Amino acid sequence: MELQVVTLGGGCFWCMEAVFQQAAGVQSVVSGYAGGQIENPTYEQVCSGTSGHAEVCQLGFDPALISLEQLLEIFFLVHDPTTLDRQGNDVGSQYRSVIYYDNEEQRQLASQVIEQLDKSGAWQNPIVTELTPLAIFYPAEEYHQDYFRRNPHQGYCTAVVRPKVEKFRQAFAELT
Repeated sequence: MELQVVTLGGGCFWCMEAVFQQAAGVQSVVSGYAGGQIENPTYEQVCSGTSGHAEVCQLGFDPALISLEQLLEIFFLVHDPTTLDRQGNDVGSQYRSVIYYDNEEQRQLASQVIEQLDKSGAWQNPIVTELTPLAIFYPAEEYHQDYFRRNPHQGYCTAVVRPKVEKFRQAFAELT
């Protein structure tokens, strides 16, 4: 089994991580940072909005079990790709909607999915998700990994993360 990797940012990485950990075929989910100019950034530096990094999740997936297209469908379902530098109350460039691709094939597929969604009218406003080649991914601090699994009753998790997980489970029951 040869895993493929894609790195996605759709707001708070706790939300993305919790959703993609539920998806059959996703073998690993690591919360982290990408796209900025500071080496080995800390959570505090990223949260300040001055590092240039986005909160992201790097997914290792088995394409025989789940396709990149399916992962992108999930990604676009569980966050609002039409708001620039914002997801709900999380505001700043660190919460931008972004797909960091590993190769040209991933870029082309992501571009096609965005174009199809824009044409479909799935969103009232145009999708502003960035498509950017992945330069460097930095794993987040250990306390951010498996956050929802370890803190299911924490306020943010019950109010923000859990509804996204439930939305995924309802829409993609066959992939859980």
